[in-house]
Amino acid sequence: MKRIALSIVLLTVSSGVAWGVWRFDRPNFYSDYQLPPTQTPQPRAPWAEYVDLALLIAALSVASWLALKKRSRRWIYVVTLLSLLYFGFYRRGCVCPIGAIQNVTLALADPEYAIPLAVLGFFVAPLVFTLLFGRAFCAAVCPLGAVQELVVAKPLKLPLWLQESLGLLAYVYLAAAVLFAATGSTFLICQYDPFVAFFRVSGTMNMLVLGASFLVIGLFIGRPYCRFLCPYGALLRLLGRLSWLRVTITPADCVRCRLCEDSCPYGAIRKPTGGLPSARRGEGKGRLAWLLALLPVLVAGGAWLGWELGEPFSRMHFTVRLADRVMLEATGAVQGTTDASAAFYANHPSAEDAKALYDESAGIQDAFAAGTAIMGGFVGLVVGLKLLGLSVRRRRVDYEADRGICVACGRCFEYCPVEVERRRRLQEQPRVPRM
Repeated sequence: MKRIALSIVLLTVSSGVAWGVWRFDRPNFYSDYQLPPTQTPQPRAPWAEYVDLALLIAALSVASWLALKKRSRRWIYVVTLLSLLYFGFYRRGCVCPIGAIQNVTLALADPEYAIPLAVLGFFVAPLVFTLLFGRAFCAAVCPLGAVQELVVAKPLKLPLWLQESLGLLAYVYLAAAVLFAATGSTFLICQYDPFVAFFRVSGTMNMLVLGASFLVIGLFIGRPYCRFLCPYGALLRLLGRLSWLRVTITPADCVRCRLCEDSCPYGAIRKPTGGLPSARRGEGKGRLAWLLALLPVLVAGGAWLGWELGEPFSRMHFTVRLADRVMLEATGAVQGTTDASAAFYANHPSAEDAKALYDESAGIQDAFAAGTAIMGGFVGLVVGLKLLGLSVRRRRVDYEADRGICVACGRCFEYCPVEVERRRRLQEQPRVPRM
């Protein structure tokens, strides 16, 4: 009887609900409004980020082994494709070691910002591998480098002076990215990533045009972004010169056929040098002394120029722009309000709030002035050291890959006749059957 009574009650309630539903029109949850596409990937579970980190380390290990031991351009190319598909299109370019520069900088500048361990691992792992095995990350793991590696068709040789001059832009970009991240202004690298719009199949027209332009240029100039703008590449270039192991063009004596030099689209092959006459040696020492004296002048000049740029650079910060707008409106220099100033008045209506905004803006501008001075001094130091490096003539008896510039792509392996002969002999060796 209890079950029957309970069933009657449930039927009564459900019929009443159903009757109430039919009394009113069904709500219309549909409209013409469409949600805008997200510009960044959705956050992943922590374990998934550690899986990505493990795959990154595995890819770095395989790329290092292929470049240094296996010496196989073909398999390096395969890893390049796989890295582009996974870290580029599947992971949509995030997390990447290049953008992690900003996370690390913000964590050092802001004690309240906690950097995820996986992001820190993405930043550190390629640096460690570069210090040990050369630029294995650039060889086949970086998705930005991979997409440029695949489009090189008719590479042109750039003069050494032009290549070295354009390479300085990467250090300027690195300094600017660190400055804006440390001041909490913006993540400059992520904002102007040229290929992330392709990886995410979305983005503004300006970014799509920027990425397409780099790819078109990349048909004729090998890896233009990697060589001349990538801020992480600037760090890898410095560590690559200190690497424990490095890529060698030939496994034995060089026959000086110049085929490796012709095969490299990145200008990373250095020619043999002959002995210098005593007169030229004296001239070189004099030039070196002159450049050493010029170095502090370049650093001081760069710091002064950076100080002068502090005020315009500070307007990249939202608070500074808001304070300027509120000041203009308060003095009657402009009419009306913006969305940002209207929101400020709604939440901070008193004069004391406006004064606090001005004080905060002044503090940010002071920080920018100091930061841009340091940035300018750093750029001046890089320029001076580059001039010193170019003035020092190192003795080379064979064709060699420049440790800092070589991205370990393995193209020279396929062209070196000594390497080709070594492989032929390995293939002709009879295999000993296992017992």
